[in-house]
Amino acid sequence: MRVSGRLSLLPFMGLFALLVPGLSLAGESGQWIDLTAHSVGYAALIIFVLAYILVMAEEFLHLRKSKPVIIAAGLIWALIAYVYSRNGLTHEAEAAVRHNLLEYSELMLFLLVAMTYINAMQERQVFDALRSWLIRKGFGLRALFWMTGGLAFCISPVADNLTTALLMCAVVMAVGGDNTRFVTLACINIVVAANAGGAFSPFGDITTLMVWQKGIIDFFGFFDLFIPALVNFLIPALFMHHAVPDTKPETASASASVDIHMRRGARRIILLFLLTIATAVAFHNFLHLPPVIGMLTGLGYLQFFGFYLRMSHHGWRQRNAERANLIGDITPFDVFNKVARAEWDTLLFFYGVVLCVGGLGFIGYLGMASDVMYQQWGPIAANVAVGLLSAVVDNIPVMFAVLTMNPDMDQAQWLLVTLTAGVGGSLLSIGSAAGVALMGQARGVYTFFAHLRWTPEIALGYFASIVVHLWLNG
Repeated sequence: MRVSGRLSLLPFMGLFALLVPGLSLAGESGQWIDLTAHSVGYAALIIFVLAYILVMAEEFLHLRKSKPVIIAAGLIWALIAYVYSRNGLTHEAEAAVRHNLLEYSELMLFLLVAMTYINAMQERQVFDALRSWLIRKGFGLRALFWMTGGLAFCISPVADNLTTALLMCAVVMAVGGDNTRFVTLACINIVVAANAGGAFSPFGDITTLMVWQKGIIDFFGFFDLFIPALVNFLIPALFMHHAVPDTKPETASASASVDIHMRRGARRIILLFLLTIATAVAFHNFLHLPPVIGMLTGLGYLQFFGFYLRMSHHGWRQRNAERANLIGDITPFDVFNKVARAEWDTLLFFYGVVLCVGGLGFIGYLGMASDVMYQQWGPIAANVAVGLLSAVVDNIPVMFAVLTMNPDMDQAQWLLVTLTAGVGGSLLSIGSAAGVALMGQARGVYTFFAHLRWTPEIALGYFASIVVHLWLNG
């Protein structure tokens, strides 16, 4: 997710005009009311601005970001429905909001399955075991800098960038200890790597998932972004490499270097997750079904395997009591606990964003936004700006706006906006979920200004990745 920290009213209103897409669903009956100059349109804008200010202040107010946007979504659509009802159009707003709900439900269920698998792997200690292995190997600080960055780049295309970044940061914190210079540089590297790795996979970020589910780019088409994403990661990492202390870390604490083993069934859950991804891809590419159907089918795989683990748990514990105690496998596996532990604040925030942006788009801002960005500026400049915008504003409404505008672009330009929306958040520490989470995990060490000192090098990687993409794929 993207969060913002600095704003003045005038730039924000100009920025918002670019964010807000339009929906022509009312056109099904040929009835649509332009509310862009109506008091309801202005009221809807104000409601969204106020809600998003609360979202951006989440770190200071400790108010979950989903709460203000959910209320804003309801108010915006209530205003729209009121105006349409007063004009005798009783079903147009209903049809529009149902369309938004359908789009949201597909993405929400898809993400829910992915989160459930990630939670299952966390409960089975897959990530803890990887962290333990890295700590115990005793790598030098520079080697660890590259290993954590490389693993973040490789894991984030499958797992979400937030989980990946937190895992790698835990390794860095355990090994780096009081070496604040190393911890800071490693955290910056992890944020850039996790965001870059998520850009070339439909599963790496919500924005790439939205593009894939829309059918604009097929599953394997995203891998054309692998080299540009790699360039985005490597350029700032090469600059930071020489600033990383070329020393061996002090011996990790006994608690940090404990050998952690994966719990029973962990490897099979990893295989089931890969099978679930394959199922979603096959359903979409060969059967022309929404990918979410394949993902929900894959959730069934996990449910049946969870049933097997639960039913055989007692007998397995009796035969392997010592090992069960060693790896902490003392309670039966329950798949519904993993569903309950999904990041519901993120899922509900996504609902609020989709409904708010969809409602404001239905009011009629698509024409001006599309004309300014994709007609006057041109697609390359517009798509580069989307990435810069993503460093300040959440990339979900930005990408949802672009998808709803549906500008006339070839695949190279759609790949470009996918790349820039994914990696643009690395420019600032507040520009991605990974950066915000690591500021909390490495509080006082990895900070906004510590990241800002390396923004020129990160920006060089950002623009270099764009040039490489246009050279290879344009």
